Amino acid sequence: MNTPHSDAFVFFGATGDLAYKKIFPALQAMIRRNDFNVPIIGVARSGWTLDQLREHARNSLEQHGGVDETAFAKLAAQLQYVDGDYQDAATFEQLKLALNGATHPLHYLAIHPGMFETVVQALANSGCTQNARVIVEKPFGRDLVTAHELNRSLRSAFPEESIFRIDHYLGKEAIMNILYFRFANSFLEPIWNRNHIDSVQITLSEDFGVKERGAFYETTGCLRDVIQNHLFQIIALLAMEPPAYRGYSAVHIQKTEVFRAMCALKPDDLVRGQYIGYREEQGVAADSDVETFCALRLFIDSWRWAGVPWYLRSGKFMRESVAEVLIQLKPPPSKLFADSQPTDGRANYLRFWLSPNSAIALAARVKREGKEFVGDQHELYLGGERIIRQESETPYERLLSDAMAGNNALFAREDAVEAAWAVIDPVLSSHSPVHLYQPYSWGPKEADTLIAPNGSWHNPSPGRMGA
Repeated sequence: MNTPHSDAFVFFGATGDLAYKKIFPALQAMIRRNDFNVPIIGVARSGWTLDQLREHARNSLEQHGGVDETAFAKLAAQLQYVDGDYQDAATFEQLKLALNGATHPLHYLAIHPGMFETVVQALANSGCTQNARVIVEKPFGRDLVTAHELNRSLRSAFPEESIFRIDHYLGKEAIMNILYFRFANSFLEPIWNRNHIDSVQITLSEDFGVKERGAFYETTGCLRDVIQNHLFQIIALLAMEPPAYRGYSAVHIQKTEVFRAMCALKPDDLVRGQYIGYREEQGVAADSDVETFCALRLFIDSWRWAGVPWYLRSGKFMRESVAEVLIQLKPPPSKLFADSQPTDGRANYLRFWLSPNSAIALAARVKREGKEFVGDQHELYLGGERIIRQESETPYERLLSDAMAGNNALFAREDAVEAAWAVIDPVLSSHSPVHLYQPYSWGPKEADTLIAPNGSWHNPSPGRMGA
């Protein structure tokens, strides 16, 4: 069945941070590729005029990728603006007039999650949801109960196939390559299980703080902001069983089964940290216990992964801005050579380096020249040119194009979202206080204790992939 292409793009929060940094640059790029020739309607409650929004869009592009004058002229011509309160029915009557008969609009809720349900219901009441689609930004709820309530509200106005829960991480080339690398190479399958893999660790760190988003972070925290979505999605791609058939619906099924097999977290599985100085950020409480760093250990109760620990950590104001996966393989069953294990214990591993560049590497020991059986650790790069390149499309370009076309392959599904929340729900309120850590460090020392039974964290450096 042919899926109709959306014939209008509406984005709520048009004067906000997400629109400024991501949406306007993506729209210009899509227009430049002749991939976006529909009305673009910004909605916000800023008291602006259309000319002010156009100037805002130009400033956005000057700061994030540059202005293409030809494409920007088309963007400015397609751009419209509706100013009004999201709780005022008159705002949505104005929007309906601006849609001017569009039959398949796409509504993007680039707004605070607390306003999702309000806007969805107002769209439904005004008749703007008929044959429409909606994009919802993560986090999808604050816990299992609110995620279920949000999904129920969305489903009251849109069918599931018209709901696009956007996680920009799923649109990244390096993340998509995990799925491809796993199932396009037969040599992995024999070792991709509990018999050969000792542990898995995933790091997603940023070398900056919350910036002007202190008030938002106070309502979210690292566990909700990054772990439950970005890192869990990476786990699903690494841990899922082979899809039963070709197609993303089969991938969605297998990813959801991973979330369902995850053991619910206990307080001892979690270390929360907060960088020194966070409580002085604008919008942050003086006695805040919100975590800006999170490390956790989880297990997947499945035939393939039983007993294999998965260690995740993410944080603000850490040493580097990097994202990496390290799959630690078990050592050989017999030590034939005295130096067969390096001092850090990592003789063999597979490493996915996800950002700021991407590469795949396999670590192995290689004998030195001479009669002695002594070797060195080397990383063998897979993927030809180390896959380090500029992406042809940004994640937001890719995902917006897919949503406009009705392709939900790279978006989160309702059952997967709720299954993921069920894993972390027990520790959202039952946990130890945050541990303070110095900015530009690798987080609190308590995170080292968490991973100690399986060694230590690998601290990646963006300057040297082979480290």
